[in-house]
Amino acid sequence: MRIFLIGFMGCGKTTLGKKLAKNLNYNFIDLDTYIEKKTNKTITEIFENKGENSFRIIERESLMEVFKKDNIVISTGGGTPCFFNNMQEILVSGKAIYLKMKIKDLLERLETEKSQRPLIKNKSVKELESFIRNKLSERESFYKKSDYILQGKDICEKEIQNLIL
Repeated sequence: MRIFLIGFMGCGKTTLGKKLAKNLNYNFIDLDTYIEKKTNKTITEIFENKGENSFRIIERESLMEVFKKDNIVISTGGGTPCFFNNMQEILVSGKAIYLKMKIKDLLERLETEKSQRPLIKNKSVKELESFIRNKLSERESFYKKSDYILQGKDICEKEIQNLIL
């Protein structure tokens, strides 16, 4: 089985994914980390040197590679489901779980992580809130196609496990 954790940056995909994979005795892949190892570049470097379009192509290729693995939990990037036909491929290849959070909770989390995230690193609090609101409204239609939707900032891996088993 392949379990894809979907949602906006900062919603907890990686943290929950690691715990879920451990509980299920599955492997775990954070797609962004996978891309960084594959390219020997950070996500920020790829964005800065090649641009978002090139990043999305690399992301798509990497996603296709992880589809070949089984018994795995995959934490996707926040934009992964929204490009090409990635979301349709995810749904065919496994179970997608949307980790939905309120804008104010995302803002609270992302404010402390800005430097590690190329799309938000230079934004003020007000700009960040506007960015989250706008991007979420663009992306949510993709996220909502997930097999399951879990809402809140305190989701635990046991809730996900109970959903899929």
